[in-house]
Amino acid sequence: MILYYSPGACSLADHIALEESGMKFTLAKVDLKTHKLEDGRSFYDINPKGYVPAIQFDDGQILTENIAILSFIADNYPALMAPGQNGRYRQLEKLSFISGEIHKAFAPLFKPGSTESEKAAAADKIRKRLSEIAAQVKGPYLFGEHATVADFYLFVTLLWAVKNGIDLPQPLKTLSEHVRARPTVDVALKQEGLA
Repeated sequence: MILYYSPGACSLADHIALEESGMKFTLAKVDLKTHKLEDGRSFYDINPKGYVPAIQFDDGQILTENIAILSFIADNYPALMAPGQNGRYRQLEKLSFISGEIHKAFAPLFKPGSTESEKAAAADKIRKRLSEIAAQVKGPYLFGEHATVADFYLFVTLLWAVKNGIDLPQPLKTLSEHVRARPTVDVALKQEGLA
């Protein structure tokens, strides 16, 4: 299996989850400005959408989108699944919120040419969404004592928040510290040149 990633992008969540799972995979770095792989091939040939993450299975099939990839990893490594009878659905609920409400809200902060007022409005929206999810944290991690794939996705967005000067609510500071302390996170950050 190959994980197509860009350093510090949302694909970092998938990278951490794959490290946690012990699944065998290799990395393929994507330059998101040129949409090229390190070997010069066009990433559009792998993922016509042009963005990461994407995983390529050994049979050549491609899977894209964080929610799908993280769910695939958790389905194959249940220790990364939210607990309880409806754990899978609660995890999908959190992944959807992180993707649609938090991740997406960062667009004006990443997009060249955004005005200062657009950036300020984005930061305000991110603060609101982070406060909402902070109120739902059930322990050191989103669902309690054990990390799930949703924690890894949230962690990446928290890195972005800090980088953009957005203060984190205390439950999210604690969550971020717990995730960052995991050896697999250190491995992923080093492999992506971020630590």
